[in-house]
Amino acid sequence: MTLGINVVSQRHTILLLLCNLLGTIYGYIWYGEQLSITETQFKIFVPDSPTASLFLCFVLVTFILGKNIPVFEALAFVSLIKYGVWAVIMNIIMFIQYDTVTITGCMLILSHGIMAIEAFIFYPRFKISMMSFIIAMIWVFHNDIIDYVFMQYPYYDFIASHLEAVAYLAFWLSVIPLILYLYLTRFKKIKYLTVIDVHSKMFIKE
Repeated sequence: MTLGINVVSQRHTILLLLCNLLGTIYGYIWYGEQLSITETQFKIFVPDSPTASLFLCFVLVTFILGKNIPVFEALAFVSLIKYGVWAVIMNIIMFIQYDTVTITGCMLILSHGIMAIEAFIFYPRFKISMMSFIIAMIWVFHNDIIDYVFMQYPYYDFIASHLEAVAYLAFWLSVIPLILYLYLTRFKKIKYLTVIDVHSKMFIKE
């Protein structure tokens, strides 16, 4: 079994970059109220999902430039899955808990689900390294400590009333993408082929 060749045109990569950039900006705006009352030393760790998509934006810029920065790739892969899946689960549980489905909740499920999917779409092009793995591991576990020890988690009544269970879920959502980051590399093809669309001419680049 091998991961399929990931073929993404230059134009599609630019389009995805713009979409993720807009989503990142909106995400930081979404956290605006909480950030306004957050102590300075914690501010960088509060908007988890926007920062995950920001990591992907950095990765997409490097792809457009024909380069790889493994640290950002590891941070993007692990963070996109962790916070993407976390948000999907939390919103579904809140739908059930409050017996209501909201447009905002559906939007959050869709956008965060796409975040997690993007991690797998671009994984075949990532350069895997142990140093990048260690940095990503430190980042996500440190974020968990900030969220659930220093109590900087997203402010929702449901989370506050189920904090231990949510923290336990967050722990495993840190562990699983870290395992996948290393494990999936064995299924990657040796060479990654990307299609570059330049003035409607298609070239294959190894």
